[in-house]
Amino acid sequence: MNRSNVHLFDLPDEILLIILNKLNNIDVLYSLLDINNGRLNVLAQENTFTNILKFVSIDDTSLINRFCIDILPRIHRNVKCFIFDPIFMERILLTTDYPNLIELEIHNFHEEIALNYFTNKSSVRSIFQEQITNLILINNDECTRTCSSNYTAEIYAHILTFFKNLKILRIIEPSIVSYPPLSLCYLPSTTFSSSILTHLYINVQTFDDCLCLLDGRLKQLTTLFVTVCCVFNSSRIIHNMNKLSNLKCFSLKMFYEFQPYDRIASLFRHRNSVIDGTYIQHDIFDCMPKLHSFTFYICTYVETVDLSYKLSSEDIQQTLINIGLQDVTSIINYVCDSRAACSIFSLPFQFDYLKDFGNKFPNIVFSYVTYLHVKDNDPFRHEFFVRITKSFPLLKDLCIYNVRSSLSVDLMIFTSDNCQLYSTIEYSHLTTLDLSCAHREYVEQFLNETKIYMPCLMELLVKLDDLIVVTKNFTRNETRRNCTKVKTLFILPPRLHVEGLCDYFPSLYK
Repeated sequence: MNRSNVHLFDLPDEILLIILNKLNNIDVLYSLLDINNGRLNVLAQENTFTNILKFVSIDDTSLINRFCIDILPRIHRNVKCFIFDPIFMERILLTTDYPNLIELEIHNFHEEIALNYFTNKSSVRSIFQEQITNLILINNDECTRTCSSNYTAEIYAHILTFFKNLKILRIIEPSIVSYPPLSLCYLPSTTFSSSILTHLYINVQTFDDCLCLLDGRLKQLTTLFVTVCCVFNSSRIIHNMNKLSNLKCFSLKMFYEFQPYDRIASLFRHRNSVIDGTYIQHDIFDCMPKLHSFTFYICTYVETVDLSYKLSSEDIQQTLINIGLQDVTSIINYVCDSRAACSIFSLPFQFDYLKDFGNKFPNIVFSYVTYLHVKDNDPFRHEFFVRITKSFPLLKDLCIYNVRSSLSVDLMIFTSDNCQLYSTIEYSHLTTLDLSCAHREYVEQFLNETKIYMPCLMELLVKLDDLIVVTKNFTRNETRRNCTKVKTLFILPPRLHVEGLCDYFPSLYK
């Protein structure tokens, strides 16, 4: 069989499009337009490459110049969404008209952007007010530097007023640093109101603020994703909680223990010590007839002293199956002698946070979980941490709360020999490890590289006495490697100077 040379231009359009789709849209347009090839010119201007344009992390001024002078005027009718940093926003939007532009995603957003551009004097006012229906803000403002209620009134509420046609609003965190949450409790009930907003994704300061969003001020709301930043037990009474007829999708994230479940049920009604299928049916499904998808993770804490019935994960799971929820599971974990954490969640697990996880858990993969808090009344053995690596492949943040040891030997003595009892576990993505409430055994287990290796560990929380003993006063070779990349070290109790520590943690002051 004779060999033949196949050139790029010999490929059919369908194959070329598949290849070009693997590339960045900006690169395709910048590289293929005006190269004296009519076929590539046409392909580059396909909707696939011109509907959504992303100008983020670009420091090439010549690229922006060419887009504004030559490329954008040619494809302006195709553009539906811009993703950009504020530095280029005004120039790009004023380059030409974009009759089909409806969506903006602004990175590195901060308060000054709203004050300068979300005004009637803004040069791009007409685009914001008349065209934009979908607004995504990657908010770089830090919650600790401003008053949440002032920020709500001046920024969030103003956005709903200024953007006349806004139907979808997403406020997103750029990283682990939280932005100023929505705070409505002490503002007029007309604050942050809209008759057309249908989708909202936002952090709120307290659960009361979540209730405020459901008091009728957002009449057309169909989708609400809320993360509650902190929990205060307030006596505030929220009225009009029956106006949820349009709500079809509701996501509530709260990473703190929350006592008054009745106030969640006031959204939808009653209470029991364990939230199971019966109460999901009565308190949620019966009150949200248009709900067609329910993705959930709910953990209830039960005091087991004098409990009149035996907790059973099988019984709880059966109540979920009885209401038509098939892909679900239930876990009961005894976090101390008199307390149990009863978790129920849909499968596959869709959340990035899991708390009070114990020795007993199903053989499933938690593909999205990056933060895990493990706690159990029984000690954790080596096999438990092996299972964790397999079930949580993207784990970045691990907190261990367990003061019980699984060893019968004296933990004050560590030798290289006893480190070879088990194969080494690798936590490939782990960057933060909290051992401040863990038995010394777990400090030994995680810092000893012959037991567990953490190539990306950058933040460590640990008791100073445990650290000194396990590292043999910062001289032990087996524990040195896992400490070399640590840039943030929290020791309890805090000490200004510990001899030998800086040499053992060389990345602390880099």
